[in-house]
Amino acid sequence: MSVLMPPEWAPQDWLWIGFPHLAEEWPGWLEPAQEQIAAFANAVADSGQEVRLLVRDDANEARARSLVSEAVTLERRAYGDIWLRDTGPLVVFGEDGREARRFAFNGWGEKYRMPGDLTIGAELARDAGLEVESSSMILEGGAVDGDGTGLVATTEQCLLNPNRNPAMTRDAIESELSVTLGFDRVLWLGDGLINDHTDGHVDNLARFVGPNRLVVPEATGDDDPNAEIYADAARRAEGFGVELVRIPSPGRITRDGEIEPASYVNFAITSNLVVVPTFGSPHDEAGVEAIAARFPDRKTIGLRAEAVLAGGGGFHCASQQMPSA
Repeated sequence: MSVLMPPEWAPQDWLWIGFPHLAEEWPGWLEPAQEQIAAFANAVADSGQEVRLLVRDDANEARARSLVSEAVTLERRAYGDIWLRDTGPLVVFGEDGREARRFAFNGWGEKYRMPGDLTIGAELARDAGLEVESSSMILEGGAVDGDGTGLVATTEQCLLNPNRNPAMTRDAIESELSVTLGFDRVLWLGDGLINDHTDGHVDNLARFVGPNRLVVPEATGDDDPNAEIYADAARRAEGFGVELVRIPSPGRITRDGEIEPASYVNFAITSNLVVVPTFGSPHDEAGVEAIAARFPDRKTIGLRAEAVLAGGGGFHCASQQMPSA
């Protein structure tokens, strides 16, 4: 029997979220990033889903407890960055039920190596009672997005990047995705967003919101820095035969004169709630409404995430779900 990775909108038992603790990763932004992650955790817990918020040490735990409700469970863990979408376990269904997959990890192309990031995924999986199967292929969870039918979207910029698996061909990567995660069809998009620290993770560019149904942003102004990237992703998706849904982009978002990889596509889907990152853009409301229209079965909210983004990611990046058995 082959494995199947369920889509994110499938029922979940709980959501792991990483709580920021490294001041050097959020220079001048650590406290507001903590507050925004806490707001995310509180919103999911208030919706009725269990939240397990990872904290690093005594001071970090005390700070988290001062910001989250009693409905949020704090777990003391040894982890580096908070991007559990990439370092946490990927859960699939196999012959014996839920199983965890862990891939090799090299700090997003040897750029950000931190103690704990190599081990946190297997640790969370084993403590949850899951068998862990490892792959030697370097892969972060945010680099792939599946629709639950065996179809996965990814980007050439990330998976074919020589800083990940230089000895693997496109065919070899597709084969490994099939064997380990059950993805038998691969939609290859091109580049990810400008200045994305992850070398173009797909979860900042395009996400499935139903079987064969893909959300891709659309430029919201002549100065939108990712206009051609969005257009190329849309062309590739339509050419592949995927149903395309366009939503507004946040437009041009900068910090200290540099373009930020801000995206409403980095939304987190939970059992009862969809949480969309917002950035103080005039397009925030339209972006949240466009995503809400794809999930009529659950509530959708927007939460500010510009401080989280200062550390290199968003709400989806900082979380990893446990699918219900």
